[in-house]
Amino acid sequence: AAFVEHYNHRRYHESLDNLAPADVYFGRGATILLERERIKRDTIKQRRLNHHAKAA
Repeated sequence: AAFVEHYNHRRYHESLDNLAPADVYFGRGATILLERERIKRDTIKQRRLNHHAKAA
């Protein structure tokens, strides 16, 4: 039972865009992917600002 819980709710699956099967099944996948994309954009922006500040 513990394996099934882990496999369906905690383990990310590459074929599901690195989402857990439960997230896809319950319709949370799109929201999670949008949040990941926002975090990625913010991180890139912050790294560029840090790089430019150090270069100046």
